Amino acid sequence: MTRRAPLAVPRAIGLVCAVAAAGALVSGCGNSPEKDTGSPRRPVPASASAPASPSSSLSAAQAQRKALVPSATVDYAQAMKAAVAAVPASEPIAAELKGTATNPYWNTSVATSDGTVSDVRVDARTGKAGQPQTESDDSGDKQQLAARLSKATVTAQQAAQTATEKSKGTVTSVELGDSDHGSSDTPAWAVGVVSTSDWNETSYEIDATNRKVLWMHAEQS
Repeated sequence: MTRRAPLAVPRAIGLVCAVAAAGALVSGCGNSPEKDTGSPRRPVPASASAPASPSSSLSAAQAQRKALVPSATVDYAQAMKAAVAAVPASEPIAAELKGTATNPYWNTSVATSDGTVSDVRVDARTGKAGQPQTESDDSGDKQQLAARLSKATVTAQQAAQTATEKSKGTVTSVELGDSDHGSSDTPAWAVGVVSTSDWNETSYEIDATNRKVLWMHAEQS
């Protein structure tokens, strides 16, 4: 909360006197002592002098999305395509919009059929992919991911389309994982959609074998 300085009472009185003398409406304004009424002057409440800014009603998360989402001219699908091009024989498994309004980027992940994962940072304005960074997962994790990839018949784009058909907005995250709301061995896509009307996010879990919506959570402002 910003503290406002109290009104400069002495300066205000001097200004009134100067104006009065110039207009010859009051004489001797500076010579007559003021009578003490015993009531201190009170500053005017801020709410009475200036309306609240509309942006003040946004939460920190909403304000961040409002600044970040419009700054990205490259969408999740283009970012995933750039990441796949940077890692031969791979397929996309994740993308998330991150950064700031002046430096937005997609944090993407791709995987090969044996479960090897590589992270690729993609500029959200130019679509340029950075140097892939291979994750050092153990053999068990790689086998688990390889099995998940073999079961998943729904692509990231199809999952995102299913989500945006239900919630209009911009896809800001998509990731393949195990289902939390279906069978434990069912692969599922987690998709985040941000509405550009109120900057709230709706999260989806979509079955990666049949595009069925397993779970949805709409953020309330």
